[in-house]
Amino acid sequence: MKVSRTSRLNGEYQKEVSEIIRRLKDKDPNVKGLISVTEADVAPDLKSAYIYVSIYGKGEEETLRTFSALQENAGFIRHELAQVMHTRTVPTLTFRMDRSMVYGAKMDELFKKITYSTTPDEPQDEE
Repeated sequence: MKVSRTSRLNGEYQKEVSEIIRRLKDKDPNVKGLISVTEADVAPDLKSAYIYVSIYGKGEEETLRTFSALQENAGFIRHELAQVMHTRTVPTLTFRMDRSMVYGAKMDELFKKITYSTTPDEPQDEE
């Protein structure tokens, strides 16, 4: 199966941005918690890229502070990307919060409540 150039670039940008953020945590005290780069969506013309991050902080305040710090450091992260990526242009980075993991965990909890709230002794309606 042939993999497109865009999907290869998305994977490389995701990996490299993740590594840069890991190093940024040592330099910026506002970048805290567990940060995962869940996806990178690079435009085909390489002018812009959306970077989706999932952040697990000690609380919502820390999570929002970390996300804000990532947005403020987007230029620095782009500069660092230019050092490691060997492309003519490096896209402008726009960070977006990926809350799919939080949503999935919430749905799991709801399903558990539904499953455990019904007892096996109750007769099931058959239609």
